Amino acid sequence: MKLETFSYLPPMTEDQVAKQVRYIVDEGLVPAVEFADNPAVKFWSMWGLPMAGVQDADAVLKELAACRAAHPKSYVKIVGYDPMRQCQVVSFVVQKPDQAV
Repeated sequence: MKLETFSYLPPMTEDQVAKQVRYIVDEGLVPAVEFADNPAVKFWSMWGLPMAGVQDADAVLKELAACRAAHPKSYVKIVGYDPMRQCQVVSFVVQKPDQAV
């Protein structure tokens, strides 16, 4: 199943995921972590609240790790919301059930 940005590329390494998260934070976007057991229903649950005002990518990566640990057999993605336009502008899957760590 192809999902979101980057889904036609090989799975990202942890370093590549960290770089994308840093980009989201550096651009002033509001990062969030979401998960779903079945992404085909187009409804993803948010892990916690969107991290408005976060300026440290490591805080986002910590939440990502916690979500992965709590939901090892779920799809997990990172989302970046534009606070001015109030819409999602970046979204990419970082874990698929068959690739869970």
